[in-house]
Amino acid sequence: MVKHNSTVERIAGGMRLGFGGAPVGNLYRAVDDATAHAAVEAAWEHGIRYFDTAPHYGLGLSERRMGEVLAAKPREEFVLSTKVGRLLRPAEVPRPQDEEGFAVPGDVVRVRDYSGDGVRRSLEESLTRLGLDRIDVVFIHDPDEYWQEAIAGAVPELERMRSEGIIGAWGAGMNQWQMLHRFVMETDIDLVMLAGRYTLLDQGARGDLIPAAEARGVGIIDVGVFNSGILASASPDPAATFDYAPAEAEVLARARALALLAEEHGTTLPAAAVAFPLRDPAITAIALGMRTAEQAVEDADLFAAVVPEGFWAEAVERGLLAVDPASGETPRSS
Repeated sequence: MVKHNSTVERIAGGMRLGFGGAPVGNLYRAVDDATAHAAVEAAWEHGIRYFDTAPHYGLGLSERRMGEVLAAKPREEFVLSTKVGRLLRPAEVPRPQDEEGFAVPGDVVRVRDYSGDGVRRSLEESLTRLGLDRIDVVFIHDPDEYWQEAIAGAVPELERMRSEGIIGAWGAGMNQWQMLHRFVMETDIDLVMLAGRYTLLDQGARGDLIPAAEARGVGIIDVGVFNSGILASASPDPAATFDYAPAEAEVLARARALALLAEEHGTTLPAAAVAFPLRDPAITAIALGMRTAEQAVEDADLFAAVVPEGFWAEAVERGLLAVDPASGETPRSS
């Protein structure tokens, strides 16, 4: 079930694989414009029509690069989301490189602003960088320590914009499920972007957030399905990361056990990681980060892969999964 919101319904109806825009903003390492453009083009060629970006991603670089490709596409054929909460302003003391994980010059800084005025200015500036006429979905980005500011400022402004048809839908995107649950219960939110909390290795969101979203008709975009890397390889490396830190022994052992089980069933760990959230009827779509054309093709192939039903049943039987999301049961543990 999704809320009766035409934008969310469009995503649910035929855009279940989205393009995550952080890598084309030079997340962790740089790619040139041509490579980034080719990634977006390859995604389009493989049927991807939902694109997500943010000012945070490369200090505006992701928005600029994505817009340069999408500006040439029929506007009614795709859905675009960006985010608010971080305004980009000239640095008083420029740094050689950004200090928040993006391989870009540090001549711009992020200024947190979750006010109504901040939302308006952020979207105006995003439209300029994108070179597009509208943004379909706006997410309040990482409001973890800014709940009061977001509720008092961003939420009423986004609701006004939605009611006036300036945007199609609004939501919140976070790396935790607890505050997203508050948004679902306390606001008229359309959808949430849930990062890393509903994966093969972490089903924490299934206890409270997902049932609440289902009950209130709120869509869920599930991202971070590889848990920052450990699930992205068919054979997890001992140095693999989970939640952006070295994976603990128990987590690594479970990932390796899932990888071996996937191999036994003729599939791969990354294919299972992509398929897992999409088995849950509460999940509207997923978005995968794409840096190059080759990666876009690989992600499209993972999305299209069929993971045998036996894999899911045996993963639950062995205790590697708390529950198969297709069963509709509540997990035994997170």
